[in-house]
Amino acid sequence: MSSFMQQIAGLDAVALARRLIGARLTVRGAGGTIIETEAYAPDDPASHSHRGPTPRNASMFGPAGHAYVYRSYGIHLCLNVVATPGAAVLIRALDPDTGLDLMRARRPAPPLCSGPGRLTQALDIRPDDDGAAFDGPDFGIVLAAAVPDLLVGPRIGINRAQDLPWRFGLAGAAGLSRPFPRARPDR
Repeated sequence: MSSFMQQIAGLDAVALARRLIGARLTVRGAGGTIIETEAYAPDDPASHSHRGPTPRNASMFGPAGHAYVYRSYGIHLCLNVVATPGAAVLIRALDPDTGLDLMRARRPAPPLCSGPGRLTQALDIRPDDDGAAFDGPDFGIVLAAAVPDLLVGPRIGINRAQDLPWRFGLAGAAGLSRPFPRARPDR
């Protein structure tokens, strides 16, 4: 088991979403710092896992530290990190700093990684990345030594359980997908 998977073992989606802020995400030579996440739990009516396992959401019920990749509205892919069975964290934004030329070639119009669809396009996330482990140099996450100051707010882009404060952002970061309603740091 990789260091990342050992570090996140047993974390629920909310705890993992908080812990991923400030982590380094690298995908095939491109990446940066995760600056925005959203948590989704099995008992959450906005979660793909709410009604149980299906062929589409099977990765959400797989091992922690693996990718759950799905197509949103038939248009763009979204990248999630599996927490506990049926729980996952959507990566909403990244502060890109590695492989910028690769990302700009894949996504010529700025911003590069502000929002889940832009992020997956810039990182060249593919449908066959679904289920991949975040444990290597080509597809990996390295957690920050300490959890930075966080912004906390309701999730966005959903129509169920919108009031849950399960969206997290890096305090002071530029490139968030949308501003937080009350931009005050929370530990």
